Order: sequence, then C-alpha cells, then structure tokens
Amino acid sequence: MTAAIKVSSVSKRFGPVLAVDDISFTVETGSTTALLGGNGAGKTTTLSMLLGLLLPSSGAIAILGEDMVRHRYRVLPRLNFSSPYVELPLRLTVRQNLTVYGHLYGVAQLGHRIAELAEELELADFIDRPAGKLSAGQKTRVGLAKALLNKPDLLMLDEPTASLDPDTADWVRSYFQDYRDRTGATIVLASHNMTEVERMCDHVLIMKQGRIVDQGSPAELIGRFGRDTLEEVFLDIARDRRKAAES
Repeated sequence: MTAAIKVSSVSKRFGPVLAVDDISFTVETGSTTALLGGNGAGKTTTLSMLLGLLLPSSGAIAILGEDMVRHRYRVLPRLNFSSPYVELPLRLTVRQNLTVYGHLYGVAQLGHRIAELAEELELADFIDRPAGKLSAGQKTRVGLAKALLNKPDLLMLDEPTASLDPDTADWVRSYFQDYRDRTGATIVLASHNMTEVERMCDHVLIMKQGRIVDQGSPAELIGRFGRDTLEEVFLDIARDRRKAAES
C-alpha cells in the first residue's frame, strides 16, 4: 500500500531560525496519525508544508503519491484542513462561506453537496446566519462541513476539539472516526489532548525543537516509557526525564 504521506529529510528555515530540522516519516493510507509537541516544536510549520502552504528549505514531501514541491496542485483538491483557530469570514452566512470554499475546491454539484452536509451535520437552523453570530458548537459543525466539502482523501486537523464541551468534543471525535472508516481517508491530527490521541490514533509522532524525537503507537510509547498514559509520556519527553533516567 502506498503511504499517504512520505516526508524525507525535510528542514525549514526562516532566516537564522531552523523551525524544522531534518525530519523523516511516513503516514499509512487509511490511518490516523498524531503530530505532537509543545509550543514551538515545529508542528504548525510541518502541517503548513504538508498542506503546500510552505515549501521546505530542503528535503522532499510526497502527498498521495505526488511531489508537493513540483506537483502540489495535482493533489490539493484531495486535501482539506480544519482548525478552530482559523475563522471563516464573519459577515458571510454559513451557506455563502461553504459556497466560496466549494468553488475554491472545485466541488461538483455544490448545491447538492452543501444540502447533504447541512442535513448530516444539522446546519439547517442556521445555514443562512452570518458566521460571526454562531455559537462555538455551531462554528464547530460549520468547520466540519468546510473540511469535508470536497470529500478529502487526506484530512489534517489542528486541535479540532479545543474549547468544546465534553459532549460536543466526543461527537466531533466520533464523527471523524466514522468518516475515516466509511471512506478510507487518512487523518493527521495535531492535538494537546492526550486522551483524544489515545482514542483516535494508530500512530504518534512526537516533535521537540524541530525534530522527531520518538514515535510509535500510543500503546508502544506508553509501554516503552513505563507509563500509564500518553500524557505522562509527553511530559517525560517535554521535561527530558527519560534522558535523566538513562544517565
């Protein structure tokens, strides 16, 4: 099976700052992979390169079999992205926002697709309301609809349940898991919620200071560190406790 993502010796510099330092990894098709790390670890820069928003300073990235430096426009219609930190235009209604993004992604039969998502995600009561007048839960549903407009083969999620109440967050996680199971899509998840990662992810990549310092399934990492939870593993890495124990 071809890997959905293959990153080979990728680095990214911003002037004198080395934000991502010679990382390599693969993400298997149909899997959910977490990209973890503290603030400033290089996660956002890595996601931006995977999305084609930034070009690597060196190395190679292949997404769904295409070179993202030379042929990213071949694959961009098959990707999508969701983050609660990226606001939709607040003056546009939900329907107008989805229409704009649908045209950007070249979605066929766009009106039908919006109606389909409105029913599936229960948007009907506020689909003609300006995005700036939505509740947090409503904005989450609209963000889901935007991320799924083009039925992406690769979906990248940045903190998808941040600031949500437990019930809504559980619904969002279940929805993404169901979408993956129904479509065979690949998901990359950046999250600070380790319980969420344990529940959703097959594989975990942990970044620190621009490098991948460990990886494996949640169970493998927990066992290797002799811990009970992935959060404890994350803290050990963040605080260099494994290094101290080994020395």
